[in-house]
Formats: sequence, structure tokens, C-alpha cells
Amino acid sequence: MSELEKLLAWSNLPIPGVLHELPHHQQQEVILWAKKVVSHNTEGLDDLYNAISMIVKYIPNFMVIPLMVAHIRPRIAAEVCIKMGIDQATGYANDLPLEYFSDVSKHLDAPMMAQILEKMRKQAAEKFIHHELKHHQTRLLDIALHLDRRLLEIVAKLATLPEQEQEDAQANNPHKTVIDKIRAMQ
Repeated sequence: MSELEKLLAWSNLPIPGVLHELPHHQQQEVILWAKKVVSHNTEGLDDLYNAISMIVKYIPNFMVIPLMVAHIRPRIAAEVCIKMGIDQATGYANDLPLEYFSDVSKHLDAPMMAQILEKMRKQAAEKFIHHELKHHQTRLLDIALHLDRRLLEIVAKLATLPEQEQEDAQANNPHKTVIDKIRAMQ
């Protein structure tokens, strides 16, 4: 993966086409500059996320959840979840509205999401899986790579996979391994 592709994956924003036209050393200068700008403008945010995660430990979920949904953007909630760890994040994940939790999950890496799902109440995890299969199937397949057998069986029960012939045409599909596992469970 090139440095430009890494920057694209990091930001989820399209890279201006003109950057592809620059020589490699100039691309590297732009990338370094972009990272410095972000670092400068986000200085102290990790400390803030840590502080929030410590404060909410002492506030009951029934108070935190409505405040979170109404006033904290999913990206920030995800960063706080990362700081609080799997067990505490799971406590909130069980009670968050499905749409909000889905939005938060987009900002968590797939292995962490798999760990959270594995610790969630079965019904809440199943609702999330069903929702993601319907609205964000590719993302769920990323997460499914890290799921234990119990949850992978739920995915298999709920998933509608492409026909084998369509899949064979896309032999270099990054989800082929997990699709094969799911198909074997169906």
C-alpha cells in the first residue's frame, strides 16, 4: 500500500487527483505536512478521551446513553470507547440505539468490534449483525474475520451470500476466506 493509499485509509477522504501527479518525494512532503497539521490540531485529544472514559465510569448508563446519543458525535464516542477498553465499551454497546452504535462502530477497528460483539448480550449482538448485513455488509465481513464461532454462526444464519459463480469470478475478493467459512456453516 502506497503512502497516499495509507493516508486515504486514515482519513476516509478522497485524495486530490493532483497529488497523484506529483513526484514521489513531493508526495512524501505533502503527506508529512498533512500528518503534522493533524497532529498539531488534535494535540491533547487523547487526554480528553481518557478523561471522558474515566468520568463516565461513575455515571449510570441510563444517564450517559441519552447524553451520548444527543451530544457526542460517533467518531468521538468511538475514541472514548477505545480508551475505556472492551469491557466498559461493551456495557454501553448493549444499550446504545442501533443506528448510533452502527455509526460508532465504523470508527473502531474490526478486531475491537469483534471483541465487543463477542461480549455483548446475544440479542443485542444479533440485532447489530442483522443491521450491518442489511446496511454495511462489507464492514461486517471485515469484522467477521475476527469473530468466534458462536457469532459467525449467527452471521451465517442471517447472511445472504452471493452465488458461488459470482464469487468465483471475484477470486481476489479480500473476504473470500470468511465468506467460505460462513458458507460452510449455512
